Amino acid sequence: MIGSGRAARRSSITRGNGVAQPLPMRAWTESARRERPGYGTALRNRRLVIGSLLLLFVLLVAVLAQVLATHNPLLLRPEIRLSPPSAEHRFGTDNFGRDLYSRTVYGARISLMVGGMVALLAALAGTTTGLLGGYYPRVDIVLMRIMDGMMAFPGIVLAVGIMAAMGPHVANVIVALTIVQTPRVVRVVRSVVISLRSMQYVEAARCMGVSDRRMLLRHILPNCISPLVVQCTFIFSEAVLGEASLSFLGVGAPPEIPSWGVILGEARLYIRNAPWMIFLPGTALTLTVLALNLVGDGIRDWLDPRLRKTL
Repeated sequence: MIGSGRAARRSSITRGNGVAQPLPMRAWTESARRERPGYGTALRNRRLVIGSLLLLFVLLVAVLAQVLATHNPLLLRPEIRLSPPSAEHRFGTDNFGRDLYSRTVYGARISLMVGGMVALLAALAGTTTGLLGGYYPRVDIVLMRIMDGMMAFPGIVLAVGIMAAMGPHVANVIVALTIVQTPRVVRVVRSVVISLRSMQYVEAARCMGVSDRRMLLRHILPNCISPLVVQCTFIFSEAVLGEASLSFLGVGAPPEIPSWGVILGEARLYIRNAPWMIFLPGTALTLTVLALNLVGDGIRDWLDPRLRKTL
């Protein structure tokens, strides 16, 4: 009896009125700890590992472009235009005599910069809009009609229209692709907020007088991080491909910028006479998009406890 009384006192707290109240439940139980994703599970995910290695390789190429490049990517040498691969020019030259290898290496900087900025800006704008729309039903009606109108246009068509109005520039490409990708982030965040809005802990916090700002930032936003990270990886890859598509069509980066899309756009005119122009930038673009998609799939499987058990 004495031991049980001491255990009861240890498992309870006493308020000023003398009424014993149970201690609050710990935030993480043992089962919850087992469900959290670990680094060992991530290393067993082949898609995540392969995609990360490929992406790391492309990132190193972009960072060390000045060291890896053998020629000035902007140097014009018309006397050796359309030269095949040789000892001096490993992958040949383009229609202006510029080294294709050096231009492709520097093109990694443009692609990764555009993709990273679009993913970051779309995540910021989409998260803010999705939180407001999902939490306030009246605001949701107006915001989602705007998002539906933006998504009614095919992404590349909307981006081309924006670029036609703003002009060819790398900064304008980032703005255009951010506008195209933001509605997709809004829908992901909004769906999570709507599912959490009626949860018991949200209702309890609201009854305790928690402000809407604190509710969104402290209790709802952390639950949006996992799907948001996965969505951002796919936006990254779509932005890299979108920048190449716009530059290929002639409405993206200016012709003098060493972009993969610009190189491919120039190579299509000489694909019969100089097929080597299309090989290296096309391979680099394919590997980058593949790496980002593998990373996105791997992160999704790693964060989802149902899919994590199959790894």
